[in-house]
Amino acid sequence: MPERESLTGKGLGDGTPAPGGLLDLLWVAAVVLGSDGRIVLWSPEAERLLGFSAAEVLGRNAGGLLVAPENRPRARELFKRVCTGESWAGVFPVRHKDGSTRRVEFRTMQLRDARGDVHALGLGADAVTVRNVERDLALSHTLVHQSPVGIAVFDTELRWVRVNPSLERINGVPEEAVLGRRVGEVLPALDVEAIESRMRRVLRTGQPLLDQQTVGRTAADSEDHTYSESYHRIEDANGRVLGLAIAVLDVSERQRATAEVAKARERLAVIADASVRIGTTLDLRQTARELAGVAVPELADLAAVDVLDSVAGLGGTAAPQAGDSLGFRALAVAAGYPTDAIAAADPVGEPASYSPSRVITQSVREARPILLQRVSGATMRRIARDDSAAETLRRAGVHSYLAAPLMARGEVLGTLSLYRTVNARAFDDQDLTLATELAARAAICIDNARLYGQERSTALTLQRSLLPQEPPNCDGIEVACRYLPAVSEVGGDWFDVLPLKHGRVGLVVGDVMGKGVHAAAIMGQLRTATRALARLDLPPAELLYHLDDITASLGDSDSMATCLYVVCDPRSGRCELSRAGHLPPVLVDPAGKAELLDIPSGAPLGVGGVPFSAEERELSEGTLLALFTDGLVERRGESIEAGLQGLLRLLGGTRLPLEETCDILLGGLNRGPNDDVALLLARRRS
Repeated sequence: MPERESLTGKGLGDGTPAPGGLLDLLWVAAVVLGSDGRIVLWSPEAERLLGFSAAEVLGRNAGGLLVAPENRPRARELFKRVCTGESWAGVFPVRHKDGSTRRVEFRTMQLRDARGDVHALGLGADAVTVRNVERDLALSHTLVHQSPVGIAVFDTELRWVRVNPSLERINGVPEEAVLGRRVGEVLPALDVEAIESRMRRVLRTGQPLLDQQTVGRTAADSEDHTYSESYHRIEDANGRVLGLAIAVLDVSERQRATAEVAKARERLAVIADASVRIGTTLDLRQTARELAGVAVPELADLAAVDVLDSVAGLGGTAAPQAGDSLGFRALAVAAGYPTDAIAAADPVGEPASYSPSRVITQSVREARPILLQRVSGATMRRIARDDSAAETLRRAGVHSYLAAPLMARGEVLGTLSLYRTVNARAFDDQDLTLATELAARAAICIDNARLYGQERSTALTLQRSLLPQEPPNCDGIEVACRYLPAVSEVGGDWFDVLPLKHGRVGLVVGDVMGKGVHAAAIMGQLRTATRALARLDLPPAELLYHLDDITASLGDSDSMATCLYVVCDPRSGRCELSRAGHLPPVLVDPAGKAELLDIPSGAPLGVGGVPFSAEERELSEGTLLALFTDGLVERRGESIEAGLQGLLRLLGGTRLPLEETCDILLGGLNRGPNDDVALLLARRRS
């Protein structure tokens, strides 16, 4: 091949860019195939992406090495098209050295060398990384382009490189007329010296300058205006200075009303606080408490969050009919100071029927915020549940009220109710806007919590319905079992006890990779398949072989699971074990010595084409066998070995009943709350 030109020659600038740019983030791999489909070039980025070194791939057929059998016809078709001069771009699944499949975003094209031989060049990057970068760029463009704040970006020489539409309107100059120029060349009527002095300071120190005042005029107006400017240095991930950004606001009107400026800042602080504090969990009631906590005392003296009773029950919402009372449930009440007004709010957690005359009912029915700037005796009754509550609110000093609907995805979930008592200023339209913004942000979190609760409840119901309710009585084998769902999301762990021919007993523990309803459904199919195969009296290794084929055909191509299958003969004490990527069982002999059984691991179910092996053990009378999933011994931040050692310590020397032993293991191990647990104990008895 012709010698390639050095990339460090002249004409490439005064220096080499520091790492951390877009190309460093994407790690674009380059692969060149000959006309026979063999790999002739393999970049270091390709090794990083797919795990194979150049020595391992050069000269080998790319399709046989990197493409799964079911995708090879498509790969050959695309290769032919590229070799004939047609380019192709798209996502294609490629095998990694570790056996997994990586989705790679490709750009392919034909190459010819000095002899005229045809080659195919493929430039590829991890598809997930590409999508993330695209989303980040799209989000940045959207935020800058649609922001009501004027935003300008300058390079390190203080030249304009970007102006958003809002700043175009402030300057009265289109973007193309300012690019590459300095501030004084475009806006000479401003205090250019002060502006550029701030810019140089921020570039030098990296410390932002906020709310800097500039007085002058732009081409958009013949009169002087007051502008508030905030300067920020722009750096890449490695700290290399790229330039700076300036956010510009015309604060002429607010200069004449300093108090209004302070109010605006307070509102921004409330929204920023809400972004951090609301939605920290997927718990419906916790989210409601967070919303009420953000609203006081900055926006209101008293806040209450009520949702429709159907929402609190994790059900759907229905359009309220005119003239009907509505079923609500109060989820949170918060006050900025000790007050009896809390007692007038609807009891938290209790269902209540709100009459059509109440403001909260009207807000939900009409799906709009309602502001009562001044609460009179007549309107007090419309915001209280009864006359006694209305009197309590009156004595507490409630004088202004605001109800904002909690709307998400086109549905009204409930309301945020705000009261002012010690704050003498009545709610105004700006408060209404802020309350509506808070309610909208919180409503999405509340709806997410509701939808998550529905899915988790569905998955848990499915999971429990598919697991055995009570293990069967088996002669010669005493068994006990437990299943604990994860706190956050149900997984695909399962266990089973299978009576077999000639008095033998099959013990199964498995774990489907993934979470939610999908994992529970796959688990149910695998458990059913295991039961059907066990009835054929297959040896453990052969049963796992057939189960591996079945797993590969379930759901999508990424469905995988681990499994441990044990066949015990209580009469002879003979035990045959085989596992597919699962943790080994623990054996506790009659003397109380606990050990992990060293049996071949095997590949997880769904990998395909990997044989399984089995080993035999003798179980004397009184021997305990413990089968479990990794959720029992695995915890974030700790090695799984630490959990296994803890399990051995708890089982060592135990002669307690199995049910009590199950409780000790579940209570004594620091299991992670984000993974479910299946536990099966079996003891040979006379």
